[in-house]
Amino acid sequence: MLEKLRERLQHHAPQRLNHVPLPEAAVLLPIITREVPTLLFTRRASHLSTHSGQVAFPGGMREPEDTDLYATALREAQEEIALSPPLVQSLGRLSDVISLHGIRVTPWVGLIPPDLPLKADPNELDAIFEVPLSHFLDDRRTHTDVITVDGVAHYVPSYHVDGYVIWGLSAMMLVELLAEGFGMPLDLYQKPPGALHHYPERTSSTWRSAAKRKRPS
Repeated sequence: MLEKLRERLQHHAPQRLNHVPLPEAAVLLPIITREVPTLLFTRRASHLSTHSGQVAFPGGMREPEDTDLYATALREAQEEIALSPPLVQSLGRLSDVISLHGIRVTPWVGLIPPDLPLKADPNELDAIFEVPLSHFLDDRRTHTDVITVDGVAHYVPSYHVDGYVIWGLSAMMLVELLAEGFGMPLDLYQKPPGALHHYPERTSSTWRSAAKRKRPS
C-alpha cells in the first residue's frame, strides 16, 4: 500500500499558488508505518487565541531561516510533537491550500516509524492521536461540509473519530491524499451522497483582507 502511495505521489503534479502574495505555512501529513498504517493528527490547545481545540496536522508559519517549505514542515513537527526530522521519509507534496485566514499552506506527506517517543508541546497542543488509514479509505465520513467561496461549492468530508473531529482544511488535504495517493473517487467539487452541512458563503476578498493584516511589514 505505502509503496504504491510513494509511486503515485512522485508522479503527482500538485497545484502551486506561488503567484498568490500571501503569508506561507506548511504542514506534515505523517503516515506511521504500522502493520496497519495510521495517519497522525494533533489537536490545538484550548488556551490558544486562534484555532483552539481544532484538529490539525503538525505545521505552522514559515520562518526566515527555513530553506524551503518542507524545512518549515519538519521544523514545526519537531517543535510541536518532538519528531526528529531525519526520521521522516518524504513521499512528496500536495497542492497548496489557502486558509480562510489568508495563509497559503503547503502540505507534505511523509512516512515515520511506529512507537516514536513523540510528545505534544503544551504551549501549542493538548493531544496527539492516530487514525487508521482504512478509516478514510473506507470513507467513513459522518457528513459533508459544503463550503462555498466566490460561488464555488467545496464538498469537504467531516470525520468523527474517538471524540475528535477532522474537518476543514485538514480534511481538504485528506481528499487530495486519498484521491491522488490511493486512487479514491473523491473530488472537492463533486457533490457526494449522504448528509450535507452548509456554511454561509464566503468571498476571497475576506481572506485577501486578512492576508493584508497578517503580512509582515
